[in-house]
Amino acid sequence: MATGSLDLLRVKAVIRRQFYVQLRAPQRWFDVLVWPMVDTVIWGSIGLFVDQEGGAGRAGAPYMLSGILLMHVMYQANVSMSCGFLDETWSRNLVNLMVSPLREVELLAGLMVVSAVRLLAGLGAVAVAAGLLFSFNVTSAGWGLIPVIAVLMLVGWTIALLVMALVLRFGNGAEILCWGLLFVIVALSGAFYPVHAMPGVLQPLGRVLPSTHAFEAARRLLDGRPMPWRLIAEGAAGVAVAVPAAAAVLWRTLHLFRARGYVTRYS
Repeated sequence: MATGSLDLLRVKAVIRRQFYVQLRAPQRWFDVLVWPMVDTVIWGSIGLFVDQEGGAGRAGAPYMLSGILLMHVMYQANVSMSCGFLDETWSRNLVNLMVSPLREVELLAGLMVVSAVRLLAGLGAVAVAAGLLFSFNVTSAGWGLIPVIAVLMLVGWTIALLVMALVLRFGNGAEILCWGLLFVIVALSGAFYPVHAMPGVLQPLGRVLPSTHAFEAARRLLDGRPMPWRLIAEGAAGVAVAVPAAAAVLWRTLHLFRARGYVTRYS
């Protein structure tokens, strides 16, 4: 049944296609399960070392572990969605999709569902590793983490939309930006440190990003402070601008992709 311009049967087909890709390529579980656990061990160990050496403030294990948990929200949201699209370019299936009845919005909806499922799996891996190895309960910040996670997930999807646009415009050589843009945003957002700890020239850039407000809100919750609604509202306002802007860039790039015949790169 179609809902407006969204045919749920086609969305289900996109989800099933991604499920089969994941099932038949065990190495793809590395991004979902192994990498999050490795990050947890590395950053959790650094934070624990700082604690043991008498460190204080937001450099200890709890802040490192909460930072890596929330960083992987952005990571999985971006990489899962971007790679779902890149799969079609790597397998030269993009032309087939473009001549099928599948609409762009249906492809994106399917990729978002797959991204959300992989996100839950990745967060589960981080939670298990943090609990077993460092006795850290990822729910210690309370229900306030839900809007924080929502903002960061939307930031991840925004990055993915921009990556798709860049790949359509410049070809597969732009695929490195799937990871490159993500870690630039993570660095500027202060996932493991407050914005004022960054070089002064970078601080204005950090304050513009919605993810910066989400990470800061999470740190305040971890400190046991009241729900920082102002920071959540600023993050939500940021994604309310960023997501439509990224979608508009992708839509415009897709028009150029068709008009200039860039599709021949994938045939």
